[in-house]
Amino acid sequence: MPLTGAFVFPHPPIILPEVGKGEQFRIQKTIDSFRKAASVIAGLKPDTIVVSTPHSVAYQDYFHISPGHRAKGDMSRFGAPGAEVFAKYDAEFVFRLEALAKEQNIMAGTLGERSPELDHGTVIPLLFVNEVYTNYKLIRIGLSGLSPETHYRLGKLVSETSDLLGRNTVFIASGDLSHKLTRDGPYGWAKEGGEFDSIVTAALSSGDFLTLLGIPEEFAEKAAECGLKSFLIMAGSLDGKKVKSNLLSYEGPFGVGYAVAVILPDGDYEGKPILEEYEEKTKAQTRKTRENESEPVRLARHFVESYIKTKTLPSFPGNLSGSLTKQKAGVFVTLKINGKLRGCMGTIEPAEKSVAEEIKQNAVTACSRDPRFDRVREDELGRITYSVDILSPPEAIDSPELLDVKHYGVIVSSGERRGLLLPDLTGVDTVEEQISIARQKAGIRENEKINLERFKVVRHT
Repeated sequence: MPLTGAFVFPHPPIILPEVGKGEQFRIQKTIDSFRKAASVIAGLKPDTIVVSTPHSVAYQDYFHISPGHRAKGDMSRFGAPGAEVFAKYDAEFVFRLEALAKEQNIMAGTLGERSPELDHGTVIPLLFVNEVYTNYKLIRIGLSGLSPETHYRLGKLVSETSDLLGRNTVFIASGDLSHKLTRDGPYGWAKEGGEFDSIVTAALSSGDFLTLLGIPEEFAEKAAECGLKSFLIMAGSLDGKKVKSNLLSYEGPFGVGYAVAVILPDGDYEGKPILEEYEEKTKAQTRKTRENESEPVRLARHFVESYIKTKTLPSFPGNLSGSLTKQKAGVFVTLKINGKLRGCMGTIEPAEKSVAEEIKQNAVTACSRDPRFDRVREDELGRITYSVDILSPPEAIDSPELLDVKHYGVIVSSGERRGLLLPDLTGVDTVEEQISIARQKAGIRENEKINLERFKVVRHT
């Protein structure tokens, strides 16, 4: 049978009296909403509860689905070992879901378990559910580094599995919102924190899953959230349905956003499929960006698209400007999808006879041999955005005071080891952070003496 309900739960350990020791009353609205949502779940009497959680094992390119027949978890690491959950897994559901994922070329399954213990992102919601209802089996799904739309597609398979097996299934998306809401909170403050929470709570209030899909990953990272991809799997589980969505509460007195929502299916959705609408919107945005792209970026895109499609080194297009064909410089080529890095490779100093040749070599390397990523797929080409950084010759400096994270990149060296960091990078706000990251990239320990160089960058988009 179709999925009968979906729920958003945060997972603050402090919500439990054994952990909060009185502080839990500062999020009384969240506590009340937990109990209200749990009572809705009890009324639905699900056979299976699917929980997506940011705190299960996570892989860059794979969704881990917990294997086995039973599991337990408690809050020992938060000083409350008596707060525990015992659950039976729905092994048949897992088997069918894994098979469907394989058919759809979604990397998901039961491989790679690191610990069978239930994480606190699963335990906390289930502690409240178990107060009023226990006659269910559990599915636990971790998140991944895969795209937002892939998380959504996995959610669709959860619903399809429920249909195939005739299960009465509810979905719990475990996840907090921004962790950067207040300057005195444990994670500090970022302007993106409140902005992110406003967007997400509005989307949850109205059941606007297209907005959730369209949140740039770079923006979400700045907000330091942990629940967005969990919410996207949940959204996918409701694909093709109209919904009645009720945001029961939102609060963030500890500097972390906690939202509780109940989302119930309400007949068939008659509009354009959300994933189709999302793809069209994304491609339109990319086309608009490319109308104004610079010559270096247009050249980098030409090389990437030609190489991925033909698997051969492409030739140069005609009519290149002299600044590309007659000058030499170090170049970095960066690829992103939805604001998230998809590949970046470059040279500190020129290794080729021209900037154009430098762009060619580094564009091809960024899309196919960046060790952090799989090779770019042809179906991704329409969504990639590019930037090309052309470096000035580095100059030696004798003090970090001559650096500026917004205007200068840094090269840190010790002997033959050399590490570079570009300027104006997301999440790098101080010279100390810039130098430390460059040290790490070069394998230079903090207690080793270093030489510093700085350089300027002209960034082309």
